[in-house]
Amino acid sequence: MLITSLHNPKIKYAASLRESRQRKKDRVMLVEGRDEIVMALESGAKPQMLFYCFDFFGEGDHSSLMEQIVQRGSGTMEVNKRVFEKIAYRENPDGWLAIFPSIQMTLDDLKLGDNPLIVVVESVEKPGNLGAILRTSDAANVDALLICDPKIDLGNPNVLRTSRGTVFTMAIALTTSAEALRWLKAHGIKTVAATPEGATLYTEANLRQPIAIIVGTEKGGLSALWRNGADIKARVPLFGKINSLNVSVSTALFIYEAVRQRGRR
Repeated sequence: MLITSLHNPKIKYAASLRESRQRKKDRVMLVEGRDEIVMALESGAKPQMLFYCFDFFGEGDHSSLMEQIVQRGSGTMEVNKRVFEKIAYRENPDGWLAIFPSIQMTLDDLKLGDNPLIVVVESVEKPGNLGAILRTSDAANVDALLICDPKIDLGNPNVLRTSRGTVFTMAIALTTSAEALRWLKAHGIKTVAATPEGATLYTEANLRQPIAIIVGTEKGGLSALWRNGADIKARVPLFGKINSLNVSVSTALFIYEAVRQRGRR
């Protein structure tokens, strides 16, 4: 049955999930976009409900994705264009939107290899930066991402959009900075603080060993806990008048320097 009413209870609930408080309360996230939903399904996640609108569908086979969702026992709801625009958060939607359980992973859930490469993000406030870090981490096959003292939730629409669905492909643990530092030391993982105060250039730091790259907030950088507790303090050289780089750019430079040193392809 085609849903045309904006007052349908499920439509009103989906629209409410654009608010962080509702997402946290119900431990769910609103995932928009065919590619993002496919990534979520491939990771093993099961949607609670799918909303779709044929008016926005492009060319291609859409029946196979619908079948996958139905086979997992998820509910589906066809809506008209006006209703979909009410619950969508993108300017140019593609007609796919689903409710998924939020990611609830802890440090104890992480499984590491012999020479792990980990990224630690402390209190990043801008969703676009966190999403970009997730996308880069996935591209470089980073082993895990630790989000310490989070200011934003992973279900934030801008995190999901800029991560391109990699929020589902990465091993992500939510924790505090103090717990993360203790956990890293207990596992013999060296910590590399990315900070303009670093005495070592990032290209000269030893990133071949088991390491965690630590990045901080956009405005204040890393807290004293990480600045004082890190094994290595490294910096990206700056030659202009600006005194720092965007945190997602700095993270990408450190990650791919580690990839280069390790000889990964």
